[in-house]
Amino acid sequence: MPVKAFGLAKARLAPALSGPERAALAQSMAEAVLAAAGDLPVAVACEDHGVAAWAQLRGALVVWSPGRGLNGAVEDGVAALAGRGATHVVVSHADLPRARRLDHLAEWDGVTLVPDRRDDGTNVACIPARAGFRFAYGPGSLARHAAEAARLGLPLRFVREPALTWDVDRPCDLHPVP
Repeated sequence: MPVKAFGLAKARLAPALSGPERAALAQSMAEAVLAAAGDLPVAVACEDHGVAAWAQLRGALVVWSPGRGLNGAVEDGVAALAGRGATHVVVSHADLPRARRLDHLAEWDGVTLVPDRRDDGTNVACIPARAGFRFAYGPGSLARHAAEAARLGLPLRFVREPALTWDVDRPCDLHPVP
């Protein structure tokens, strides 16, 4: 799970929330995602000492990834878990307030992609740990990640679970339709 410094996270929510409110929301959502991992071993890729301390207190492996950006941090996290014997890695963003379970995504041998509710971004990806999967987050990442699975010759499935497709990026996301 890549996690940005809580105090810097969710800048696009500034029109609706103060800095401390955004930091509290970011931490709360990260807590939900961490809990959704259940019994899975968790690695938190970060470049912030506060996030690292938060992750360690919760029993997560901290993968220090300064200056690597989102894609590099995710690759570092996948490599760290593969080095510890993981065969599949579930990569989840930390802004999924409805997340309840992630473990079932690792029960399939190919690539599982969970899109955002707009079918544009990738909220969760489960990949074979040693596949050499190249991450390409940002607008349009779902299509790029599907193409990466095809490039590697890996079976691909899409899972559209409302609890995992709802991410919080913009002020309108703060008041979801039930």
